[in-house]
Amino acid sequence: MTNYENPCATADVIVEKDKQILLIRRGIEPFKNKWALPGGHIDYGKETLERAATRELREETGISVSEKDLRFFGVYSEPNRDPRRHYITHVYIAKNFNGRLMASDDAREVRFFPLDSLPELAFDHKKIIGDYLLQKQLKGGKKKA
Repeated sequence: MTNYENPCATADVIVEKDKQILLIRRGIEPFKNKWALPGGHIDYGKETLERAATRELREETGISVSEKDLRFFGVYSEPNRDPRRHYITHVYIAKNFNGRLMASDDAREVRFFPLDSLPELAFDHKKIIGDYLLQKQLKGGKKKA
């Protein structure tokens, strides 16, 4: 049998409220102390991407969202987006959520940032958020020239 080295899959979540986006400050390497979208690894053989997204969001931020309230946004697969190895992330948007913000798991801090004033971001999350904002702009009819 041939042994293949395959990329790992992760799930990240975009949560926007009042023109602000939810970010976590990472408590571990890589990118320790940098800000990132909530998300993480899928529990192998145990959960779907959607379940991983909702679990990671709850574990890192204290807020909950139903899997049915997730909307798929996109896939990011640049081989060097994570220095540990090749990760492919599946990004979701969560509109309806509840709970109280509280950093936990591998998040040191959690808070909403104004969309026009984001901190330095980990991984390729600047690109992901940029793509999200562009899509919002295009859907709003404000196409860039």
